[in-house]
Amino acid sequence: MAEKTIDIQSLEHIFDNMVNVMDQSKNDIFTISEQSRQAFQEMQNELGIIKEEISRVITEGDYLEDMTRHSRRRLADVSKNFMKFSEEEVRKAYETANDLLVRLSINRMEEKQLRVRRDELDRRIAALLDTIERADQLVNQVTTVITYLTSDLKKVGEALESARQKQDFAIQIIQAQEDERKRLSRDIHDGPAQMLANVLLRSGLIERTYTEKGPVEALSELNQLKEMVRNALLEVRRIIYDLRPMALDDLGLIPTLRKYVSTVMEYEKDVTIHFMNNGTEKRFESNFEVGIFRLVQECISNALKHGNSRDVWVKVEWLRDTMNIVVKDNGKGFDQNQTKEKSFGIIGMRERIELLKGEMKIISSIGNGTTVFFRVPLLETNLVE
Repeated sequence: MAEKTIDIQSLEHIFDNMVNVMDQSKNDIFTISEQSRQAFQEMQNELGIIKEEISRVITEGDYLEDMTRHSRRRLADVSKNFMKFSEEEVRKAYETANDLLVRLSINRMEEKQLRVRRDELDRRIAALLDTIERADQLVNQVTTVITYLTSDLKKVGEALESARQKQDFAIQIIQAQEDERKRLSRDIHDGPAQMLANVLLRSGLIERTYTEKGPVEALSELNQLKEMVRNALLEVRRIIYDLRPMALDDLGLIPTLRKYVSTVMEYEKDVTIHFMNNGTEKRFESNFEVGIFRLVQECISNALKHGNSRDVWVKVEWLRDTMNIVVKDNGKGFDQNQTKEKSFGIIGMRERIELLKGEMKIISSIGNGTTVFFRVPLLETNLVE
């Protein structure tokens, strides 16, 4: 018995060490990723400045080239009619031509150096993007493994028929969580964070614009800056709304769905969502209303993201003891006979409709759009007085 206890303790110690090493490795990879992101942003800012400098140098070079041609013609005229000009005029013609030639040479050298730096930044930015993507994939994979190793799968296993199902289901849940965290991180980084970084860069250029081009151009830059801040605020509100529609608890399901549809159309200017509600809405407990909202939200998201739909129809019908929901789009559709390994959105909808004790049916074919039917029983136990 003592030997067996010692063996178990040794195995636990080895397992804990392995998890700790993996966790430290994940943190190291994450640090590398964040450092790469910071370097990427700095290079992007520098690249923007370099491009502006190149534009300025080219404009200046074109002007110097015109002036050089003019001075050469003047010098040729002076040389040809040497006796007609004074010694001072001849000297000035030669000095002007020589000075413009030197300035043009310096300008071309500066342009060449700026172009070399621009090309170098482009290469380094491309390499950094590859590094960031690889680091994100590694962090995601290591986190999935660590979570899977350290999670208690027994509670999940009670609802599954075999160990194989238990493993697959647990990994899918963990992967979905990590994908959602990664999506939220990307939304913040590519949306508000990027916009605010651009605001910081543009704010530094306003003073320079005022000095070089005057108050009119500076005011134009300031108006563009205000628009960027406004867009960043709208993006933050969209992300918060996607996480949890706060209006759901206050207003109820139908007003929140109308607001969501309106918000989507604000962001997707070429998309029209036709919303219809038949019958008298009833208020149900929060989990029930959130479940219904997420089902409709997932259908609309799939129609726009995967189906490339431009028109979506949403119909909610309230009956005495049943709610019927139809979400139809005119997108590209899909082949239902082909199993998609990563169709976790559909899996999630099926699980959610099962929790609501309802039914779901999907009709779709390539080129003919997709229609999703939901039938949800309105149980008295979920009703809010």
